[in-house]
Amino acid sequence: MGRVEGKVAFITGAGRGQGRSHAVKLAAEGANIIAVDLCAPTGAPYPMASKDDLDETVQLVEEAGGKILAKVADVRDLSALTTIVDEGVAMFGRLDIILANAGIVTYGDLAVMDEQQWQEMMDIDLTGVWKTVRAGVRHIIEGGNGGSIVVTSSTAGLHNLDTIGHYVVAKHGLVGLTKALASELSKHQIRVNSIHPSNVNTPMLNNPGTRKLFRPDMDDPQLEDVVESFTTLHLLKTPWLEPEDVSNAILYLVSDEGRFVTGTQFVVDAGMLIK
Repeated sequence: MGRVEGKVAFITGAGRGQGRSHAVKLAAEGANIIAVDLCAPTGAPYPMASKDDLDETVQLVEEAGGKILAKVADVRDLSALTTIVDEGVAMFGRLDIILANAGIVTYGDLAVMDEQQWQEMMDIDLTGVWKTVRAGVRHIIEGGNGGSIVVTSSTAGLHNLDTIGHYVVAKHGLVGLTKALASELSKHQIRVNSIHPSNVNTPMLNNPGTRKLFRPDMDDPQLEDVVESFTTLHLLKTPWLEPEDVSNAILYLVSDEGRFVTGTQFVVDAGMLIK
């Protein structure tokens, strides 16, 4: 028996990175997956996951022993998300877990940022999380078995980081959303927590924009050029987390092992926030 045997999880941003890792981890522990990803460009200075990436997630989930419904959808589109969740619940018979994982990062100073850049961040990283929960939570309520929701925030949801102030605002907002939902949904035995990783080894981290932030002295820094800078952020000697490090924490939060954990800000940061 897996730790989430027979349960069904709805995961956004599942085309690659953390979302894919979460999907594969939960599938290996007995869950079936409803997965979505945008598979289209945004204002972020790095490529988004592609449809081929999402197809690879499907293959990996099935190899891990899970069944999966995977669709292209935008977390800004509540109607599309609702339709997909409804289809998944009709296919799998229930919904127990929501992982509101999709998000982007862009760069700039708040004082001179244009409205479009600000609004895209709020629409995807904050409102898109609410829409993800809104699209699925009624199925958990109607199932009557309780459930678990995990919102992907960041260490930037608990302290400031320069040059990404709009991201900091959105990720701080997720803390308030988590606390409000945890209180509101407790009567249904639905637990809600936010998770706050440090840098994770995904394309959101390993891209020219992020590398340039850490090595402004170089014209085109590569990954090996920023390892030392990334490592100095942490108490533990690592430049970054791997997606599976976050997935392991997610599994605890959504399994029965975390059955009395709700309303928390769960940090996985190699000591970043206390350094």
